[in-house]
Amino acid sequence: MFKLFKRLTVREVSMIVLSVLFTFLTVYLELEVPTYISTITELLQTSGTTLADLWEPGLKMLGLSFTSLLSAIMVGFFAARTAASFTQSLRSDIFNRVLDYSQTEIKKFSIPSLLTRTTNDITQVQTLITMGLQVVTRGPIMAIWAMTKIIGKSENWLLAVVAAVAVNVLMSVILLTLAFPKQTIIQKLTDKLNSVTRESLTGIRVVRAYNAEDYQDNKFAAANDEVTRLNLFVNRLMAMMNPIMMGISSGLTLAIYWIGAYLIQAASLQDRLPLFSDMVVFMSYAMQVVMGFLLMGVLFIVLPRTIVSAGRINEVLALHSSIESPAHPKTAAEGVKGEVVFQDVSFRYAKNSEAVIEHVNFTAKAGETVAFIGSTGSGKSTLVNLIPRFYDVTEGEILVDGVNVQDYQLEDLRNKVGYIPQKAVLFSGDIAGNMDFGYSAESPLDDDKMWQALELAQAKPFVEEKENGLQAEVAQGGTNFSGGQRQRLAIARALARKPEILIFDDSFSALDYKTDRILRSELAEQTQDMTKLIVAQRISTIMDADQILVLDAGKVVGQGTHKELLAANEVYQEIAYSQLSKEELENGK
Repeated sequence: MFKLFKRLTVREVSMIVLSVLFTFLTVYLELEVPTYISTITELLQTSGTTLADLWEPGLKMLGLSFTSLLSAIMVGFFAARTAASFTQSLRSDIFNRVLDYSQTEIKKFSIPSLLTRTTNDITQVQTLITMGLQVVTRGPIMAIWAMTKIIGKSENWLLAVVAAVAVNVLMSVILLTLAFPKQTIIQKLTDKLNSVTRESLTGIRVVRAYNAEDYQDNKFAAANDEVTRLNLFVNRLMAMMNPIMMGISSGLTLAIYWIGAYLIQAASLQDRLPLFSDMVVFMSYAMQVVMGFLLMGVLFIVLPRTIVSAGRINEVLALHSSIESPAHPKTAAEGVKGEVVFQDVSFRYAKNSEAVIEHVNFTAKAGETVAFIGSTGSGKSTLVNLIPRFYDVTEGEILVDGVNVQDYQLEDLRNKVGYIPQKAVLFSGDIAGNMDFGYSAESPLDDDKMWQALELAQAKPFVEEKENGLQAEVAQGGTNFSGGQRQRLAIARALARKPEILIFDDSFSALDYKTDRILRSELAEQTQDMTKLIVAQRISTIMDADQILVLDAGKVVGQGTHKELLAANEVYQEIAYSQLSKEELENGK
């Protein structure tokens, strides 16, 4: 928690200080009100006192109460501003940190957990700050200050207050001890609940297609029941606090009046009214003491869960991406553009796991097309993901334009690469916003360049059919477009950047054969200066590649042109003859 609060800015700390000062002022004003009860009592004992004489202390009490109200409003204002400002910057820091993560760090936390930490956990911190500055800070100030007012007044009355405070503290400690371990579990179960919800909503079509609504309902209900059961346990514990506190308060009131009754009975007639006045004033201060501890007790309602949430937030902020720009980045050599070299590259997801890629060697020269094919799980996508450093190689090195990819500034490296993922990803907004994705406000793409890229990607016809053209709406994930349209828009987005290297990670799978053939023909003609790396399942997609690598279990088991591999490589032959006839294969380049 303290580690998290070290991130407070000077402005936020200043607002906290002002909030505390106004809290002191509020407590001071409230504690001054009972002193006028003694003044009024003395006036009542004085002969000749009129109603007009009582107006002055009465109006002062009213003025103090109103000023106290204004001061409390200022405390609330500064508390709300501080909490909102701190959590805004905290949310931004977490979001930016997560964006810097590689796939390794994201998998460590899981997406549902990261969403919970960015939303629910930060809300817990915001609640603590708001309540802390308004309520929890006020508690100890009020309790200690009020205690100084009653010390020395009466040992009997003071003993009753000490007993009430002791019971209050003991109860709070017991509740905290029972509730804290459960709060850790609740946050983890919230992650699980979010995961099930996200899974069901993402795969809603599959759920409906298989009539699996009941199955998903039961899965959600199980996760929901776990969270509910623990929340009920914790909330029932906390619900005990209010009646116990009220019991302590009522018991203390009864004890003070009971003790006071004996003291007044034993006092002389002329001392009874002053003694009664002292009892009323003491009662007011004693209630302030108890109220102070009651307010501190509120802390135990929110503190356990907030401590857990703060720890989870700190885990995200403390973990840095395993893939970062070097301290002294290098630039590409003169005259080299679009060249990719793999030198004995191997890769493992973890140190002790099996190698996904083993001893891969190849060179893709500028303008060449290099294709990768193999069975599912052979490491094709992993291999091309190493080029823009979505992962770092375990052994060997990858050179782009003669420089190791790990020596590039990440931004410079990725500006050289146009990446089209296996699953086309579009962002909510419009087509122009997706085409312009990643460009700065100072150098946006103009419409002509967008239309050129769309035409090359065979996406221009269906975009022109849209009523708003480039400003046509794109739903989250591009769900208002077909799979083939999404792929073509994703390809157009990459082409618009005019990168040196184009990576197609099985990016033609949703295209029909005609569109696939036309697109590849246009790419070959109009992107001759770009190096193209293609991961594919279809032999027809890669038959005209300058070089084809056949992968099997992460190893290169064949390397050459289509004709060379068809003549001599068994794995390639098996894949090829399962898709096309002998005549179709022999007509390829």
